Amino acid sequence: MDGTGSDAMTPPMTRPMIRLSGVGKTYDDGTVAVQQLDLEVQRGELVCLVGPSGCGKSTTLKMINRLIEPTTGSIEIDGQDVTGQDPVEMRRGIGYVIQQVGLFPHQKIIQNVMTVPLLYGESKAKARQRATELLELVGLDPATYADRYPHQLSGGQQQRVGVARALAANPPVLLMDEPFGAVDPIVRLRLQDEFLRLQDELGVTVVFVTHDIDEAVRLGDRVAVFATGGRLAQYDTPARLLGRPADDFVADFVGSTSGLRRLTVIPLDPAHVEPLDGVRTGDLDAVIDTDTTLGDALAVLLREDRGLVGVKQGSQFVGVLTPNGVHRALRAALAEMAAAR
Repeated sequence: MDGTGSDAMTPPMTRPMIRLSGVGKTYDDGTVAVQQLDLEVQRGELVCLVGPSGCGKSTTLKMINRLIEPTTGSIEIDGQDVTGQDPVEMRRGIGYVIQQVGLFPHQKIIQNVMTVPLLYGESKAKARQRATELLELVGLDPATYADRYPHQLSGGQQQRVGVARALAANPPVLLMDEPFGAVDPIVRLRLQDEFLRLQDELGVTVVFVTHDIDEAVRLGDRVAVFATGGRLAQYDTPARLLGRPADDFVADFVGSTSGLRRLTVIPLDPAHVEPLDGVRTGDLDAVIDTDTTLGDALAVLLREDRGLVGVKQGSQFVGVLTPNGVHRALRAALAEMAAAR
């Protein structure tokens, strides 16, 4: 943009951080990878792109940072049309994390993370300080890991280094393409938890590609479901996506277990909590907070096998959650889904 348009007059905190308008990609052989796509990502939002293989989600991500040039449409980042900018220059404001990580094998971990600040002209002292801070931020103690080489780290640890390196230039936008897809399920859950904490702390705007609907609804503030042929089928919050699929494709994609998936996005509600009724709080082995999702609460119930868990709001007990409470919540979620069809 030339700075004279309406978006230039929009306060930075209220305009979208990323806006795709009519963006499409058609290859020379006529293959349509992405249909005319309109999509906005708000500042500080984590948006997941999900769909089957070949649906255009990774192509969309690569068009945002100009690794693939769009055939039609415009892409704005923080109010500026980047389709006319030098792609190398514009990528300096974007972090990029892929499944293969791509660490330099003959460089120590600290040097891998220092790479981007050094490329941008930072002194070695400042780059090392920034890299050390980021390793701490992603949960890798610099005293333990800074002088190791990539092959000495597990897959999950290497992914954390990849995230740290992407954040080294303090980018306002972070693009992630199946970043946790190559690690085992338990490590993947830990990485997801760590990344949610990190994203909440930094407030960075994230576009996250995954083929896993469970990962998408667990991480995303909003989820964009792509259908085969590069069509955006639905763009919505996880709860509305699971409760009100836009069409048969989305309903089939989220699957018959969408009622259970909804537990992962439904927060505790007073209706789900039962009074203490003589239960001594000192006898409760497990305690959850009121901002816990029902899915996590159910996991605690199953792990403890005690029939109930205490529920706290701040430092005060407000009641207990039992399997009956979770069951009522699931029935309510299924009833809401049925009413929405």
